[in-house]
Amino acid sequence: MVAEVDNERALRALLGWWAEAGVDSAEAAAILAAPAMQEPAARAAPKAPPKPPVRKASKPPPSSAPEDARRAADAAGTLVELRAALEAFQGCALKGTARQTVFSDGVEGAPVMVVGEAPGRDEDAEGRPFVGRSGQLLDRMLGSVGFSRSDNTFISNVIFWRPPGNRPPTQGEIAACLPFIERAVVLAKPRILILSGGFAAQTLLKRDDGVMRLRGKRLTCPLPALTEPLHAMVMLHPAYLLRRPQDKRLAWADLLALADWADELGIQRGTGL
Repeated sequence: MVAEVDNERALRALLGWWAEAGVDSAEAAAILAAPAMQEPAARAAPKAPPKPPVRKASKPPPSSAPEDARRAADAAGTLVELRAALEAFQGCALKGTARQTVFSDGVEGAPVMVVGEAPGRDEDAEGRPFVGRSGQLLDRMLGSVGFSRSDNTFISNVIFWRPPGNRPPTQGEIAACLPFIERAVVLAKPRILILSGGFAAQTLLKRDDGVMRLRGKRLTCPLPALTEPLHAMVMLHPAYLLRRPQDKRLAWADLLALADWADELGIQRGTGL
């Protein structure tokens, strides 16, 4: 109520001031009847540019390392060429953490070939497979039935670079190395292939059986590049025997089975230790 009285007084004062200023009553009434001046419309905010469509993250393409390894390995006509191809190969990450490539030791073209798992610390330092404690035990085992890396045995591994901390190789690392060890077996042409430990056995035999089920048996290794079946025998890895010396009796039985098979095939053995 008070606000209405104040507004009326203000209006009368305004009309009186206009009358003194010479504004007639009709003009004053027109001014009061005119609509209030509108505030200019706020300037419209510029439209944001349309967002680009969100693309779903695509899966990275599969590694070409196994295919590259296969081409490089198959192109090698000798073990010397295969070693050079392996040294030039960059498709396995283990190469970046290892000191050097560990390819082989022993006599190339020997009647017996031993394949183990991967280099350890000593092998990584020296550049030859089976040179640590397990390698020394392997030499004594083979020597007991007339085989040695200096006379009639060739030695290699499935993996050619030491995994950090001696961890198990990954599937990608195995796939990158497999073509090279398979080609090494083909080029070495052994009469008997000895697979030392479950890893080497399962990888090259393409079987899931444990080492205890495979050891000591007369098997064949399924390599498509071979024109004739390759004789193979699985043995307990020397590193396993160092941890479980009570199983050396099993290893001795396997060595005797190897000696018998070698004699049947006409493989020349030494006199043993």
